[in-house]
Amino acid sequence: MFGSELRLLARLRAISRVSTIAGAFISIPVAFIFPGEFGWQIALAVVALVVGIPHGAMDHAVTVPRMASLKMVLFMLGYLAVTGLAIWFLLTQNVLGFQLVVLMSALHFGFGDAAFLSELDSRGPNKGFPKVLYALAAGFTPVGIPLVSSQSQQALLLVNPNLVGWATDAAPVLFVSFIVLNLTASAFLLLRGAKSQALDLLLLLMLALVAPPLVAFAFYFGFWHALRHTGRLSLELKSSISAHDANQPAQAFWSAVIPGLPALVIVIVGAGLLVAFNGLNFGADFLWYLLVVIWALTVPHMALTARLDLRALGFSAGAQRGSS
Repeated sequence: MFGSELRLLARLRAISRVSTIAGAFISIPVAFIFPGEFGWQIALAVVALVVGIPHGAMDHAVTVPRMASLKMVLFMLGYLAVTGLAIWFLLTQNVLGFQLVVLMSALHFGFGDAAFLSELDSRGPNKGFPKVLYALAAGFTPVGIPLVSSQSQQALLLVNPNLVGWATDAAPVLFVSFIVLNLTASAFLLLRGAKSQALDLLLLLMLALVAPPLVAFAFYFGFWHALRHTGRLSLELKSSISAHDANQPAQAFWSAVIPGLPALVIVIVGAGLLVAFNGLNFGADFLWYLLVVIWALTVPHMALTARLDLRALGFSAGAQRGSS
C-alpha cells in the first residue's frame, strides 16, 4: 500500500512541476504573438480553474465520514450556507473580501503544500524539512507575487476594477518581501539538505514572475494545489485506499477525482447564473464570478482540511498515524 501511495504522490509532484514550467513558458511566446490581448489569458485561466474545482468536493467524506444521514444533510446545508455568505461578502465588499481571500488562500495553499510533502516524505527515505518556513513561502509566492506585481493592475482591471490598488501603497514593498521570503526559504532549505522542497519554491517563484497574474494563479490552483490535494485525498477515501491496497495508484487518484465532478458542474452553472442574473456578458465577467465562487468555497474547505494539514505536519495527536 505504501508503495502505491508513494508512487502516486511522487507522480503528482512531478506533474505539478512540469505544469508549472509549462505555464511559465507557454506565456512567453503567446504574449509575444498576442501583445496586449487578454483573451488567451482568460481562456487559460478558466481551463486551469475548472481543472482545480473538483478537488474540494470530497471534504465531507474525509472530515466527517461517519455522520448519520440527517447529520450529513445538516452538515452540507451548513457548508453551503457558509459558502453563500462568503459569496455575498465578496460581492458586496470587493476590496476587503479580496484582501481576506489573499491572506486566507496563501496560508491554506502553503500549509496544504507542506502537508503534501510531509506525506510524501513519510513514505520515502527523505528526512524532514522546516515546514512552517516552507509553508509561508509556498503560499505567498504563488498568491501574493502575481497580485502585487507591475502587471497586476491590468489583470485586476479586467477581472474587477474595484480591486485595483487593493494592496494600496504597500504593493512594491510586498512584492520585494515575498521574493525575499521565497529566496531566503529556498537557501535555508538547501542548507538543510531539502533540495526537493527548495526546487518547488523556486519553480513557484518562476511561475509567479514569468506568467501573467491570471495565468500564474490559475495554473498554480489547478495544476499544483488541486493535484497535490487530490493525492492526499487518496490517502483518506475508502475507494482510493482499496485501490492503493491493490497496488493501483492511478485508480486511487481517479477514485478521488470522479466523485467531485458534479461539484464542477454546480460551480460553473452557479457562476453562469450569477452573471446572467446581474445582466452581464460572459468573458471577464464570468471569470470574476467563477473566482468569487471558488474563493467562497475555500472558506469552509480551508476549515475542514485544517485538521488533515495539522496531522500531516505533526501538529496534532493523530500525527503518528501511519497513513494519513
